[in-house]
Amino acid sequence: MNLWKVVISLTILLSTASTGQTQDDTTGDSTAPPPAANDCNGFFLSYTFISREKEYPHLKNASAQPWAFKSVASILNTGKLELKAWKMFIGFHQQEILVSAGGGVLLDGNDFPASVGVNGTYIGGYPQTDLKTAIDTANDLTQIQARVEFKGTQFGLRAPGVPMPKTIKLENDGYKCPAPTRHGKSSMYACCVRNPKLKGKNVTTKYTPRQKADLTMSYDILTAYGNNYLAQVELQNNNPLGKLDHWNLTWEWQRGEFISSMRGAYTHLKDGSGCIFGAAGQQYQDFDFSQVQNCEKKPTITDMPPDKANDDKLGKLPYCCRNGSLLPTTMSKDKSKAVFQLQVYKISPDTSRIDLYPPANWKIVGTLNPSYKCSQPIRVDPQEYPDKTGLQEITRAIASWQVACNITRPKLRNNRCCVSFSSYYNDSAIPCSTCACGCENAKKCNQHAKAMLLPTEALLVPFSNRSVKAKAWAKINHFRVPKPLPCGDNCGVSINWHLNSNHKSGWTGRITLFNWEDINFEDWFVALQFKKSGKGFQKAYSFNGTMLKNPNNTIFMQGVPGMTYLMAETNGSKPGDPRIPGKQQSVLSFEKRFTWGLKVSKGDGFPSRVYFNGEECQLPKDIPTANGRRRRVNIVMIVVLVVTDFLLLRNQV
Repeated sequence: MNLWKVVISLTILLSTASTGQTQDDTTGDSTAPPPAANDCNGFFLSYTFISREKEYPHLKNASAQPWAFKSVASILNTGKLELKAWKMFIGFHQQEILVSAGGGVLLDGNDFPASVGVNGTYIGGYPQTDLKTAIDTANDLTQIQARVEFKGTQFGLRAPGVPMPKTIKLENDGYKCPAPTRHGKSSMYACCVRNPKLKGKNVTTKYTPRQKADLTMSYDILTAYGNNYLAQVELQNNNPLGKLDHWNLTWEWQRGEFISSMRGAYTHLKDGSGCIFGAAGQQYQDFDFSQVQNCEKKPTITDMPPDKANDDKLGKLPYCCRNGSLLPTTMSKDKSKAVFQLQVYKISPDTSRIDLYPPANWKIVGTLNPSYKCSQPIRVDPQEYPDKTGLQEITRAIASWQVACNITRPKLRNNRCCVSFSSYYNDSAIPCSTCACGCENAKKCNQHAKAMLLPTEALLVPFSNRSVKAKAWAKINHFRVPKPLPCGDNCGVSINWHLNSNHKSGWTGRITLFNWEDINFEDWFVALQFKKSGKGFQKAYSFNGTMLKNPNNTIFMQGVPGMTYLMAETNGSKPGDPRIPGKQQSVLSFEKRFTWGLKVSKGDGFPSRVYFNGEECQLPKDIPTANGRRRRVNIVMIVVLVVTDFLLLRNQV
């Protein structure tokens, strides 16, 4: 009898243990999806607010009180299709400032702290960029689900209110999401499914197809070892109007990596102290960090000068060592590419040769060049290279990632070059707009006043020397003089477009480039885009001019051999004289047979967009009018001058 009691007791205990283990598998895991995910056949998105606490300063104004908050967003693959490079939009709107996003990155590449509380933000996975299916992974949540843990600050919601985003949705192409469902006060979720109306693209690559962009950068792993690897970075300029001078590239290491050595480029700071006193120093205790290239989390990288191209240690790479010059393909296909290599060391737990992760948050800038907005690195098929031995075989990289960057139009008063207009039928030139390139110190000038009209010769002197000419011109022509006077344009480069002539069969214009900077611009170019009249372009007489097919109606011009430098501003000939800008000029001729009906003097003879070295320049809001003041030709005075010259010459004889 006692034996039966023991058996029964053991059976009950085993049964209870078995039942408990089943419940742990389905609901006990804190990362397990909520029950609503069971009804989703696609991608289940959720956002959960965790907590918040009042931050300093403590204010009586509830709308201005800052709160520190924590929340988590997740995306779960509940369907049959794998999702590569997932992208999620979160509609923050409570003046949120994100301080960190564990498990994710901001797709716009902004640094933390990042203000996202107006237009929301786009989140991507890092290091988990792809979501596999439950079928292919036996329901392994670590491969089919991604979680992003947010920490940040929000404003304007009095306790016990819960700051929730307006919406959450999947941003990958081909998916549609309903409005999210609220679950209580602190959670929302949505099920995003494939749009059946969209035909799927025929993808022939294992990873995400390579993207087309104005500028693409690839991060290729060439060799890999347990604790380090050799990577090659390739920059490719694809925009016909894009250009970079003295480029500086930055990124952010996410897993404690450091750069041991480089070839074809270098970092602005060479210092191993960051490694010695950090996690790398603890792991590599016998490592000589005095020779390490860089230990910064966010290094700044620039191109080698040309004299290092054949250096056995620093150069000897194709497309390297051009002093940071990246030309458009319209100027040179060979010089539109740059390459450098770096030896990267990893730290624990990334000690296997398959633990390979690219840096995030790539940014690239030039001296006076367009602004680029770059994506996060996306895994693509390995890059292929021709074999170095010359054999008919291809060498593949171990792993490759692509960063796609596109040019963004400058915001108002954030340009770096500007345009002035003048014409043969009006004596006044319309100068660059007030504060066209920003106004840092506007205490002694009016940054909201319209720029004053000028005599055309005043465009040749710096703005600081134009005040007297501007006021005198206003007095002669009875123009109003603002008080205080308008601020200058503050641009390093200005361009004057002068409508030179207009006749029945054609017309001409003159372009003048002014360099007010202290640096020379090598291999400069300028591009003019017209709405209607560009098709009639015939010739640029002092520049090499070409009509581009893309962008349409755009004239691309560069210096002729021997004139490829736009020289820097120099001192005047005498002490106290105004500084003299570097200057180049050319006349352009146009015909009308392909563009009948043009109204040249009413706008068609002025460009709608102007670019210098890829940077879009700010245009004036007005054009010269035909009813402006013009100097009258005095025939009597001309006759007197001619007769006087004749008499002088006769007396000399």
